[in-house]
Amino acid sequence: VQLVESGGGLVQAGDSVRLSCAASGFTGDDYAVGWFRQAPGKARQGVASFSTSDGTSYYADFGDGRFTASFDSAKKSVILEMRDVKPADTAVYYCAIDPGFHGSYRFKMWGLLSGSYDYWGQGTQVTVSL
Repeated sequence: VQLVESGGGLVQAGDSVRLSCAASGFTGDDYAVGWFRQAPGKARQGVASFSTSDGTSYYADFGDGRFTASFDSAKKSVILEMRDVKPADTAVYYCAIDPGFHGSYRFKMWGLLSGSYDYWGQGTQVTVSL
């Protein structure tokens, strides 16, 4: 299983950022995706989770409605769009997946927990300046 994130970079506060997580190395289009971030000196935290089988998504409270996850089936990529970014959003962003996930009401409980996922991307840096 391979995951490749892209879309990070240096942006200004108030901008929008679009991150992509391209998955390969497994069959099927049903999987759970978690987006996480880690700022220097801080613990990794869950940002968003997304189920490609039914489009269910959950978001961390700190997002304040600014984050949206979606699925591009043609590219087998999960997208994380972040709007009105703030300097506090500066971090390395990672995607992680659980292949073969077909959806469950329990997803709400584990989707934002890093220990739920076995496969991780290399991370992409997002830096937000004032």
